[in-house]
Amino acid sequence: MSEDWDSVTRIGSRVRGGAAQPRETVIRGKSALNAAQRSGAILATEKKYGGANTAARPRVEGQHLTKVDRSDDIVPLQAVGDEVGKAIQRRRNEEGYKMTQKELAAKCNTTAAIISDLESNKKGADKSVLPRISRVLNVKLTGKDIGKELFPKKNKK
Repeated sequence: MSEDWDSVTRIGSRVRGGAAQPRETVIRGKSALNAAQRSGAILATEKKYGGANTAARPRVEGQHLTKVDRSDDIVPLQAVGDEVGKAIQRRRNEEGYKMTQKELAAKCNTTAAIISDLESNKKGADKSVLPRISRVLNVKLTGKDIGKELFPKKNKK
């Protein structure tokens, strides 16, 4: 590095000042790179992403996006169903399981608003919480026997 702060070094193929400077070249291949390093040339490396064959490979994401773009259908949000909401509410208010929406939400690691949306059968309610609610309340919320106990208590004789 020189001690002169006023000097400017320009690098590039279009910069050809009055002095004859060596032209910038692109080295292709490992052997040419090693030869340049042995000769003491100044090297700069760049990593280029995406090979030459990227256009040849089909992109699956692009196909899905194209399908979505071409689709004119509006898919309506589905609700969980009245019987699911009523089963949650009925079980939550039963004697052995008596709890508020907030307490149930805390046990299921969710919010009271989601419990409220499920009980009132709102469209777009988060259905991923149903298995947790089902375990906490010991009630079936999917399938055909909605509202029945998951693990019935054994009768002692």
